[in-house]
Amino acid sequence: MDRREFAVLLPALLAGKALLPEAAEAQAPAAGGLAVIESGVFHPSPSKAGAQEGHSSRRYLMGLLEAGNIRLEMHESTIQAGAPHEPIGTHLHSEIWLVREGTAELTTNGIAKKMVPGDIGICVAGDKHYIANIGDTPVTYFVVTVGPPE
Repeated sequence: MDRREFAVLLPALLAGKALLPEAAEAQAPAAGGLAVIESGVFHPSPSKAGAQEGHSSRRYLMGLLEAGNIRLEMHESTIQAGAPHEPIGTHLHSEIWLVREGTAELTTNGIAKKMVPGDIGICVAGDKHYIANIGDTPVTYFVVTVGPPE
């Protein structure tokens, strides 16, 4: 899949779950007290240090799509060269990464793939994953998470 095909697919990924009747019934509305996201422009929060040394992040948005059963979040993260990779994790949501600068390695279910600026990586819900800086400069990437309210 190339970037253009992905750009066409992304809106369907965001809206598709809301179109399924059983998905609407299975999820509790407005879980976690998150606000419904409205159309508009979103500015990043100030950068803050991550839970690990050498990691920082700034959030653009987090909330629920109007259907109330799809959580959407977007942030930008930076990992300094030489910093340890993030912990191996799994989530109820899917994650989409877009590398802005530097060289990253996305590992999903034990398979590592190199990412350079402009590359997109996807990890579907439930897969074990982590992202690491494998270059000698900082790596900065955008993350979009889509899934059920958590």
